[in-house]
Amino acid sequence: MLRTQLARPHRVPSPSPYGGGVEIRPARADDEERVRRFLAGLSPRTQTLRFFTVVSHPGAGFVRALLAVDERRDVLLAVIGEVVVGHAMSFKGAATDVEIALVVADEWQGRGLGSRLTRRLLRRAFAAGARTLGMDVLGDNRKVLSMVRGAWPDAIMKASGGTVEVTATVDL
Repeated sequence: MLRTQLARPHRVPSPSPYGGGVEIRPARADDEERVRRFLAGLSPRTQTLRFFTVVSHPGAGFVRALLAVDERRDVLLAVIGEVVVGHAMSFKGAATDVEIALVVADEWQGRGLGSRLTRRLLRRAFAAGARTLGMDVLGDNRKVLSMVRGAWPDAIMKASGGTVEVTATVDL
C-alpha cells in the first residue's frame, strides 16, 4: 500500500528563476489550481508528448484525476514555492506492478528533473512492493526513450501505432 503521508519532502538544489530549489513532494488536496496552471502553461508539444493530445484548457475533473491518491495511485509534484514545474504519477498496472507517467515544464526539461521524479516515484512504488513497471511513450519522444534505455537497458519495448510500450524490472 502506498503511504504518501509518510513521505518527507526532498529538496533538489537547482538554479531557479523563482529563487530557491525544487522541492519534490506528494500531491495535496489544495494543489488543484497550481496543477491546472502548470498544465495550461505547457507547450502543445510537451502536452502531446505526455497526454498524446493537446490539453490547452484542463478541466477540473481532469486535474482532480491527475491528483488522485489512494492505495492504487501515487502522485508527486516538483514545486518551486507555489509553482508546479513537474508532475509524476504511478498507478497499479494491468500487466505490470506499476505504471508511471510524468511531465516536466518546458523550461525545466533537460536539467535532470524528470529522472529525479522518476527515481523518487519508483522508490515509493518499490517500497510498496512493485517490481515491474510499465509506461507508454510516443515513438518520437526521443528524450524519454533514451532515458529508458539508460535506466533500464533490459527493458522490453514494443512499438505499435506510434507509441512504444515499455516494460522493465524495478531494481533499486
